[in-house]
Amino acid sequence: MNKLKYLFASLALVAMAGCDSFLDRQPISNAHESQFYRTEEDFETALTAAYSTLHDTYDPESLVSFFGELSSDNVQNDSSSGNVRDYEAFDTHVGMDVSNSLVLTFWNTYYESLYIINNILAKSEEADFDNKAALQGEARFLRALYYFNMTRAWGDIPLVLTPLTVDEALATGRTPQEQVYNAIIDDLKFGITNLPDKANERFAGAATSDAARALLGKVYLTLGDKGEAATVLRPLHGKFILARDYADLWSLNNKNCSESIFEIQYLGGVGNPYSMYWAMFTPVENHVVTSWGGGLNQVTDDLWNAYEPGDPRRDISIADGYMDESNNHVDTRYCIKWRDANADLDGAREASDNNFIVLRYADVLLMLTEATGDPAYMNEVRDRVGLPLYGEPGYPSDKYPTVDLACEHERQVELACEFHRWFDLIRTGRAIEVIKNSSKNATVTEQQLLLPIPLEVITQNPDVMTQNEAYR
Repeated sequence: MNKLKYLFASLALVAMAGCDSFLDRQPISNAHESQFYRTEEDFETALTAAYSTLHDTYDPESLVSFFGELSSDNVQNDSSSGNVRDYEAFDTHVGMDVSNSLVLTFWNTYYESLYIINNILAKSEEADFDNKAALQGEARFLRALYYFNMTRAWGDIPLVLTPLTVDEALATGRTPQEQVYNAIIDDLKFGITNLPDKANERFAGAATSDAARALLGKVYLTLGDKGEAATVLRPLHGKFILARDYADLWSLNNKNCSESIFEIQYLGGVGNPYSMYWAMFTPVENHVVTSWGGGLNQVTDDLWNAYEPGDPRRDISIADGYMDESNNHVDTRYCIKWRDANADLDGAREASDNNFIVLRYADVLLMLTEATGDPAYMNEVRDRVGLPLYGEPGYPSDKYPTVDLACEHERQVELACEFHRWFDLIRTGRAIEVIKNSSKNATVTEQQLLLPIPLEVITQNPDVMTQNEAYR
């Protein structure tokens, strides 16, 4: 059974505390599963466990952080913790192989999370209560989000939509990516139809029809279907409002703001489900900015130099070094979006109160420009920070002469360090060129844009599990 961890996991639902979010839902605690899944309240409680998996799939050392951001030109690794070689494989694109321990951890984390979600969905089919379709929509949104992240990273993956027995798990091989995307689209369309919109969300941080719509637009863009992406995304235009000040997005007092479409909830303080972005993304062992500092996803010159003169987002997003204990300036750059300077310490780590925004309105506006070729949507994002609009005097058209390049540039600086950049570059077919011409000067082939299937997974299922081409 232990060998099947990548597909089959036990349902472990942990007690949490919080306020006005899924953190405030009461979870299952020592309840026998066969007697539990009966009422609407039971399923609301079970969904707490599903939402709590976001803390693992989106943490600072997660797939989306390392593959979505560290692999790009935006950031580099400066951590001496863990297996340095495995960390550096994401950063430098050198030495990625089937034995990478991080890749195996990511794979296990997603399938363990998917087991919880699939179990809830399977049990809900046997139950009868009024709000079943909406609660299923929340679970299916999470499932779609997780499979979307996985298939972008690994390509063909085992598509598991129900809890599996041991024998079923052993017989499950990789599903063609087209079928995985079909399942993702089906889940998100179900969510659009059956979930309330953001204004009527079940609680702060719950999946909504607007979140499903925004994610589906990104899925269609990834599939190269700009027409469908535009059709899906247009109803969101004008429905949300950009935060008045870019800095407001990162304020601890402005969680779940007007721009937020789907946001992962945390509660700072020891003993709570706190976030660690602030601790892990500060310089390694700095002992001044934070108690310790993980040194993950440190900002490159490429990202720093991508900001135009006068763009306030640069200094809101990035610190240009810090003063050490001897009052000497340390010349290193790091992301400060998730600053929590007064966080309580849990050992050597800050127990921070920052939420993490997965989908926000600025992202939707930039996707609309990508989908339609109309810079008007992108210009709304630029107007917020007082920069010259595309097509008007003062815009750096010599650097970004086309709408596509302008949109790529805008996404880089607007969404910096938010786990989008490498996914964006792969989607637009620009990853290989950009990473080669960056300060990383990395040579990457088309086949290396996918991660390897972990060796342990291949070993467990040698008759049905195949390997991606670059790692055979």
